[in-house]
Amino acid sequence: MAVDHYENFPVASLLLPARLRGPVRDIYRYARSADDIADEGSDDDASRLRRLAAYRRALQDIGTGTLALAGGDPLAEVFVPLARSIKQHQLPLQCFFDLLSAFEQDVRLHRYESDAQLLDYCSRSANPVGRLMLHLYQAVSPENLRAADSLCTGLQLVNFWQDVAVDWAKGRVYLPREKLRRHGVDEAQIARGDTGPAWQQLMRAQAAQAREMLQAGLPLARRLPGRIGLELRMVAHGGLRILERLERIHYDVFHHRPTLRKSDWALLLWRALR
Repeated sequence: MAVDHYENFPVASLLLPARLRGPVRDIYRYARSADDIADEGSDDDASRLRRLAAYRRALQDIGTGTLALAGGDPLAEVFVPLARSIKQHQLPLQCFFDLLSAFEQDVRLHRYESDAQLLDYCSRSANPVGRLMLHLYQAVSPENLRAADSLCTGLQLVNFWQDVAVDWAKGRVYLPREKLRRHGVDEAQIARGDTGPAWQQLMRAQAAQAREMLQAGLPLARRLPGRIGLELRMVAHGGLRILERLERIHYDVFHHRPTLRKSDWALLLWRALR
């Protein structure tokens, strides 16, 4: 199992209270389907943006209480249950707009100049997921929001660094250009899968940044009670485990994509329960 910021969604998890499995599935369906519009298939960019614009209009209709989708409309499967969950749990609509803006950015922008630009993207592509979960668990506080943001951004960064080769094949580079220049790495090296000392130094620094964010978010998992706390600790330790695997393969993500194996789950559970 890979660490991915949507596959980390606790969808239908046994650790989720039964009352929250429906709304979590509704949120996941929205995020996953919109992400697929931006990433999957053979549509051109204009077609992807038109389809995402339809998502934006549906969100706006939810906000004004005017959503009216016929049963045959493919959007109905996503937005009718989502609207119900948003209303029932008083979920902030802005989180859904933020996710959508990140998916639209994926279509338009394929390079990042700085850490600040990349982290801004993470604040919309990943952090809304954690914020929505806090709302579902009625655990929103400034302290919890900061920790959730750190945890979600850390997971997003882990996903980027394990998927450098996958993203390169899609024409995307999430490594900030200022970091590439600082470590003496260029895109030609990425293209040929050069994992020499400069690449390893760059990736070691990127992994350290992700690790710091995950560890900064872990106190949230300890503060939240019961199953949600355990779920978060498992997810956070999963991200940390991927970073360990990255280090073990000397950051050669061009020939090895580090993933979690079945044998890792006992270790993750042990670490989560410590």
